[in-house]
Amino acid sequence: MATSGTATFNLDINEICEESFERAGLEMRSGYDLKTARRSLNLMCLEWANRGINLWTIEEGSVTLVEGTIAYPLPNDTIDLLDHVLRTNAGSSNQSDFNLARISSTTYSQIPSKLTEARPTQVYIDRQRDAPVLYLWPVPSATYNGDIIRYWRIRRIQDTGTLGTNDADVPSRFLPAMTAGLAYYIAMKKPEAAQRIPLLKASYEEQFELAASEDRTKAPLTFVPLADYFGP
Repeated sequence: MATSGTATFNLDINEICEESFERAGLEMRSGYDLKTARRSLNLMCLEWANRGINLWTIEEGSVTLVEGTIAYPLPNDTIDLLDHVLRTNAGSSNQSDFNLARISSTTYSQIPSKLTEARPTQVYIDRQRDAPVLYLWPVPSATYNGDIIRYWRIRRIQDTGTLGTNDADVPSRFLPAMTAGLAYYIAMKKPEAAQRIPLLKASYEEQFELAASEDRTKAPLTFVPLADYFGP
């Protein structure tokens, strides 16, 4: 039996929109149809961020500490941080990571002396509209000037852009959920497709659940005692 020998199938934005229109029983006939489909696709990607953690959007990053500096802006497309450590002597043989406990806005607001300088042990993430800001307590002292906060962040799924030949910023396993979801979104905007809405919604939820179930860490569950210091 002969097979193709390849596993590179993918859909660009135009093809995703065409497939979604067809599933809704419609035909994409104009530039406006493509424009409105791209807009719905961007909204759906924002919806996916609200559904939980998408593993492919987890990225590492860092900020360099400056003595006496309390606040550190994060990249604009950051949704939230999953974890964070204070890393001293980065890149050297005595590199060390120290745990940073995340605290709430209420806890942070009740700290009486926010400008105390020492080794940072706590972090508050102020999730602003445009970009989150990371606040440290205590504020880095001279000893930690030039060290870094290493973090693991959840970023936004990238927009579709204006070129229909762009690829979607999702793994291939999410393409069925993306086309099913966009078909549902399109049907909600087209009166002639109203009868298909229940079927399309059910298909969308099923496909998303299948993809989300696969998009999970496969590591076994391990309980680790809480510690303040992680050595090299």
